[in-house]
Amino acid sequence: MLAQVLRRVSRVEDNPLELVELPTPTPGRGEILIKISACGVCHTELDEVEGRLPCRLPVILGHQVVGRVEQLGEGVNRFNIGDRVGVAWIYYACGRCYHCVNGEENLCDNFKGTGCDVNGGYAEYMTVSEDFAYHIPGGLDDTHTAPLLCAGAIGYRALKLTGMRNGETIGLYGYGASAHIIHQVIKSMYPDSKIYVFTRRRNDASSQLAEKLGADWIGVTGDTPPSRLHRAIDTTPSGLVIKEALRNLEKGGRLVVNVIRKETPVPEIEYSEYLWGEREVKSVANITRRDVQEFLVAAARTPLKINVTEFKLSEAGSALLSLKYGRHTGAAVLKIF
Repeated sequence: MLAQVLRRVSRVEDNPLELVELPTPTPGRGEILIKISACGVCHTELDEVEGRLPCRLPVILGHQVVGRVEQLGEGVNRFNIGDRVGVAWIYYACGRCYHCVNGEENLCDNFKGTGCDVNGGYAEYMTVSEDFAYHIPGGLDDTHTAPLLCAGAIGYRALKLTGMRNGETIGLYGYGASAHIIHQVIKSMYPDSKIYVFTRRRNDASSQLAEKLGADWIGVTGDTPPSRLHRAIDTTPSGLVIKEALRNLEKGGRLVVNVIRKETPVPEIEYSEYLWGEREVKSVANITRRDVQEFLVAAARTPLKINVTEFKLSEAGSALLSLKYGRHTGAAVLKIF
């Protein structure tokens, strides 16, 4: 099979991915072999490539995987040959520790991330335990389904963690793959709420997409919105955004930071100005299988317009560059088969 392999930490501009031919993996007991049709490109992969998120090297990146079951390992009973399936960021959790038994498998000390700790979806085939694969509902083609497996599902977890209620105002800092999907979910779940969007540059393509999807106000980081935010979600790589979001947060409000690593430090924060008044900051750490399952059901009920830019498997490096410099709106997806 063909696969894009990361062997060294490097700036993405230095083209560290290598397109190579590898043996097609064989599914073990309880595993399925997936013929991959599409794999989303995530900011987490930028963090892996550039060393902000340690990963096993060499590794095949990619954790927003859609494909068909090609082969069944011994003992598999949840899937059949030809089923359309997905794989998300969570590849493994032990199922026995304190966190796992309390429904927090995302916090398991033995958590393994797809395309980080094990090989992922920048390839023609991959294997995964049947317990960590998902039946994909109909309604969207493979390319537009791929971003749901991380950008959508992790955005859904972030939204749940905000504790949002209908009628409240939410701010979305950063407007990439995750935010433009969860924007639509918010409009469906909380029809009386207002959505304020903060983008990187004024009147850029992301701002235009936010306007198209019905944002109630659009500005850039550093702007003061028309009213304070009850909830906010930060999906940006900038540490400054945390301070800016807290500045605009209402008393009793909550900011959820939906990134694994920040590329720049969080500035010093004056407690009485930014946190006092029962304001909260909460991080998103990984994802559970329940998050993915719930979101796929919700997505099947919600008419989603997923903005996608397609790349070939051989163009994975270009896709990562496009993501780093904001050259596309919405999600980037590798079209493989």
